[in-house]
Order: sequence, then C-alpha cells, then structure tokens
Amino acid sequence: EWWDYMAVRYGFELEGVPHTCPCGKTNTMEHSLSCAKGGFVYLRHNQLRDLTANLCHEAGCKDVTVEPRLLPLTGETLKLKSANTANDARLDVSARGVWSQGDKTFLDFRVFNSLAPTNANLPIERALLKHEDEKKRVYNERVLEVEKSTFSPVVCSTLGAFGEEATKFYRQIAVLLANKTGQTYQTTIRYIRQRLQFCVLKTTVASLRGFKGTKCTRYAADNNDINLLYQYNNLTHAF
Repeated sequence: EWWDYMAVRYGFELEGVPHTCPCGKTNTMEHSLSCAKGGFVYLRHNQLRDLTANLCHEAGCKDVTVEPRLLPLTGETLKLKSANTANDARLDVSARGVWSQGDKTFLDFRVFNSLAPTNANLPIERALLKHEDEKKRVYNERVLEVEKSTFSPVVCSTLGAFGEEATKFYRQIAVLLANKTGQTYQTTIRYIRQRLQFCVLKTTVASLRGFKGTKCTRYAADNNDINLLYQYNNLTHAF
C-alpha cells in the first residue's frame, strides 16, 4: 500500500495492474481513481464520513447523526439558484456541541481525484477552495436560514490534502477531545491527522488495486466442490 500511495503522490508508474479497466477504458492511474465501477469512489467518501462521525463521538459531541435529513422548506426563498431545495435533501453528518454547547453543525464530504484534468492543472489550494465553494453554494444558505445551524464542507484530495474549512473543523474536534481525555492538543491533533491520512491512503489504494469486474456468483450447494470431496471420501472408504 505504501509503494502504491507513493506512486500516486509522485506520479510513478504502477506495477502489476491490468492495462484495461473492466469498464473498457485504458487503466491509467487517473482513471482508476475516478472509475465508478467497483464502488471505490463511494468508499473513499463513506469511510471518511464514518471516521469523522466516530471522532465526533469520541470528542463528546451530542446527537451525532450520519446522513441527517434536512428540514423541508416551508415557503422560504433561497437567494442562490444552486441551493438544494429538495424536500428529501440530506447531508453527511450532523453533531451538536462542536463550536458551542447545543448548536448544531452539518458536514458534507467530498474526496476528489487530484489527478483528474479539472483538478490537475490547478494549485492544490485553489482546487480545494473550488470544491469547498461548490459545497457552500449548494448547502450553506439552506443550513443557515432553515436549520439555523452552521455548515462545514469537508473537502479532501486523494493525495491527503484537506481544505481550510475541514482543517478548522478537525482542529476544533482536537480541542474538544484533548479537553475530554486530558491529553495535550499537540498529541490529539497528531492522533486525528494520522487516522485521517491512513483512511485516505487505504481507500485511495483500494481504488487502484480493488476488484472491479463482474460480481462472483454463488455456487449451488449440490454443485459445490466440497460435495465432490465428500463423494470421493465415501468411495475411498467403500473400498
């Protein structure tokens, strides 16, 4: 995994991977990180989401919820046309007590492919800011005006770089967790960063090496190889 991640970070050629993806396209590193086949794009997102929810629990936040449903609009008019107005809209995580006691914070996650053409030509700081702004245009106004809560987009690249909003959020979680456990802030933020980086590393490498072919079919019980073994043993004992 470490060598694969170094290949992603520094652009080395991957060894031992097929030249053609099961989707039919050339299996470049950039394609492997973007291909929807196998569900690894969703895996990166969901693993980071679940880890962050667990960190909120550890830090003592209350009412931590994964995929909370937003309140439906009841006549409110949102200024931005890009704002999500669907009645069944959801975000990724919500928790109370992040910034102040009782106040609710909503999070929405994005782990983008650093090697994709829309991101590769941008400095990493600008790419992170672009994705943060996209999330804010969709959700920030609704969370502020309807939920009366705060919104933080958690944006991360496949190289493990986090956006400014995510960095502020995890620093606050580190403060809460340090106060709860009695550990120093430096020790706690290092613990959080290590967990985040390993989460991104493992799911990024899974995109490169994970199985993307046709799902395996389960053998019927009467055709299973183990049944052949039993038959062979019965014949052996008969003689």
